[in-house]
Amino acid sequence: MNEQTWIPEEHYNEAADYVRSRLPQAPAIGLVLGSGLGTLAEEIANPTRVPYQEIPHWPRSTVEGHVGQLVAGELEGQPVLAMQGRIHFYEGYSMAQVTLPMRVMRLLGVHTVVLTNAAGGINRNFQAGDIMVIEDHIFPPGMAGFTPLRGPNIASFGPRFSIHGRTYTPELRQLAHRVAEAHGITLREGVYVSLSGPAFETPAEVRALRVWGGDAVGMSTAPEALVAYHAGMRVLGFSTITNLSIDRTDSVEEVSHEEVLRIGREVVPKLATIIRGVLRQMPPYDPSQVENAPEQA
Repeated sequence: MNEQTWIPEEHYNEAADYVRSRLPQAPAIGLVLGSGLGTLAEEIANPTRVPYQEIPHWPRSTVEGHVGQLVAGELEGQPVLAMQGRIHFYEGYSMAQVTLPMRVMRLLGVHTVVLTNAAGGINRNFQAGDIMVIEDHIFPPGMAGFTPLRGPNIASFGPRFSIHGRTYTPELRQLAHRVAEAHGITLREGVYVSLSGPAFETPAEVRALRVWGGDAVGMSTAPEALVAYHAGMRVLGFSTITNLSIDRTDSVEEVSHEEVLRIGREVVPKLATIIRGVLRQMPPYDPSQVENAPEQA
């Protein structure tokens, strides 16, 4: 991989210019679809598809279950731009490369992103097949210095020292709960722990993350949320609990990527119902909901 620890501003602009030239209209809502969730993109009306390999400077997705293309169109009357497959740190990319799509989306006019992922359940009350709306995250790689905001700050995106007291927009979380309740869907809420992967957690690590306050654990999302919020975007995040994380070395249970994909596919209809309902009732963008929102947003 051609790893770039930071990306010059012109690379973001070149990528955005290319994508803009392919789109019939400017998107307002960005969707990032994680493992097993890419089928949500098939519900977008009047789709325009742009393969990642055609976009200048855009990293390639190499993981099974991640198609690797942008899908633009309309969903519940909203102009959306969906990533059908994301890029991960464990694929050999830098955090700057992993989060390049968030900044490109911002340049294209996206003001709200909906991030989805497949995650392991840490909370003992969770079950495989649950959906959790993300209230906050714990990001150990970022705490150790592998943050996507490392390097020269690009002031046009956000401040050097950004505030992240409410990264996941409370108003959108509350809306997600109302939509889920109206459709009889149980929606959990909790803290997502974002690790680097690709190895699943050891039992000791699972127990430690539970003590930290984690409810679900995965290998994505937090870097994207950080960069999106840094750039003044609203963020709504969902984890599909595709397995319960193993916390004992004598456990006979097994976890596999194939099982993650299978459970992810099964929960897609429920998650699609929630996301559609949120989009249908999406309130206008309000810069006051984002601590880092620029005055011109």
